[in-house]
Amino acid sequence: MYTSYDNSSLVKIVTLLKSHKSEYLSGQDISEPLMLSRAAVWKHVKKLQSLGYKIDSRPKLGYRLTKTTELLLPWEVRDGLETKLFGKRIYYFDTINSTQNFAMELASKPQENGTVVIAEKQTQGRGRLNRNWISPSGGIWMSVILRPEFEISASSFFPIISSLALGIAIEKVLKIKPQIKWPNDLTIDDKKVAGILVDASVESGRIDYLILGVGINFRIDVKKIEKTIKNTGNYYGVATVASKYNKTNPAQLVQAFLLELERLYNLFLDGKSEYIIKQWTKRSSTIGKTVSITSSHDPIHGRAIKIDKDGALVISSKGKSQRVLVGDVS
Repeated sequence: MYTSYDNSSLVKIVTLLKSHKSEYLSGQDISEPLMLSRAAVWKHVKKLQSLGYKIDSRPKLGYRLTKTTELLLPWEVRDGLETKLFGKRIYYFDTINSTQNFAMELASKPQENGTVVIAEKQTQGRGRLNRNWISPSGGIWMSVILRPEFEISASSFFPIISSLALGIAIEKVLKIKPQIKWPNDLTIDDKKVAGILVDASVESGRIDYLILGVGINFRIDVKKIEKTIKNTGNYYGVATVASKYNKTNPAQLVQAFLLELERLYNLFLDGKSEYIIKQWTKRSSTIGKTVSITSSHDPIHGRAIKIDKDGALVISSKGKSQRVLVGDVS
């Protein structure tokens, strides 16, 4: 595990190499200001190379950073992050059972408000309704902790905020326009590229914390995942937001998402939910369509009219309007 509040020699060397990216730094150039031995510098450089950094090493010249890593290491996500709350603390794992589970262990601590947990792989990732979420390398698997300032009734609106934030971030960073499938999936060409899960803890009639789980098929092997999940009941296709030829660093998307999430969250706190609903509706693949909703109750068939102020989907069926808070749409 790495964290954003580590100030280790590893992080200091990365920072130093980045600040001299166009030139070589000798072992002495690095060891003296950081008060490390040259052997320690060599050891840390090898570790950085194992983490995906391309560092050119030459006798009599020293070390030069030629390419940064694509791993979502905390100091890489923090570098250039413009938020005030989200991402101020970051925990990173190469492999974890579930970022959501680890976030739950942290969430009761006030200092973890806005904390992000990121993993390269999850072994027990889960989606809505406790469904398995396949989480291989190449995706972005993360959880965001929030200790909110709104009433319990407003918590069902948070998937709307989150899915809109992710849709805008994907559009800005990758120049593609995903659609939002109610309640909280993002799609490209009607195939799923991302999903959002919200877990909440309620105590004494108030929200203690929310944990937002986000799974993004960033640069994954689509065929491999399809083989695993194509026979599941809620399967409707898988896509990836970045092809293997796309050079976008995933940290850019994480940064853009956290910034949009914070912006929309603040708008919501300022009473601007109608604006958020309008922007969400513009990107929706659900509103205006004839849909079927399946849940633990009887199926509902009708026309999706709008989402309500609490995130409920309003369906017109047989001349009557019906609100739906939970279900799968087709």
